[in-house]
Amino acid sequence: MSGFAAIGLHHPKHPDNVGGVLRAAAAFGVALVAIAGARYRVQRTDTAQAYRDLPLLQVENLREVIPYDCVPVAVEITADAQPLPDYRHPERAMYIFGPEDGDLGRSVLAWCRDIVVIPCRHPLNLAAAVNVVLYDRLAKQARR
Repeated sequence: MSGFAAIGLHHPKHPDNVGGVLRAAAAFGVALVAIAGARYRVQRTDTAQAYRDLPLLQVENLREVIPYDCVPVAVEITADAQPLPDYRHPERAMYIFGPEDGDLGRSVLAWCRDIVVIPCRHPLNLAAAVNVVLYDRLAKQARR
């Protein structure tokens, strides 16, 4: 399958988790990571030093950096979210993740075409959620 995945982080709270997200991005071949509301500082959790090998954007608004013809996909716990195991990933997707201690809010969900939820007993931390979504995408691509 051609295409790509991009990651958007909406006001992440913990810098260590952002480092973990970058490590996951490097491991799964993500094309771009954008961070809204925070300024990145090199983290020990980014053991791959991914910020050197992939575009890392620091922006005010994630919506403004969605690549052309790319589907924004919110990863959020909402009543109308589609469970990740049932989700068919778009060829070109930008997965939007909220802060560890909050949610994306209506203003972000309004411009996301799809909303998916990771079914689990307790919410995952940011880096873990990114790893799960990217692995699910890769596994489903391999099956096609």
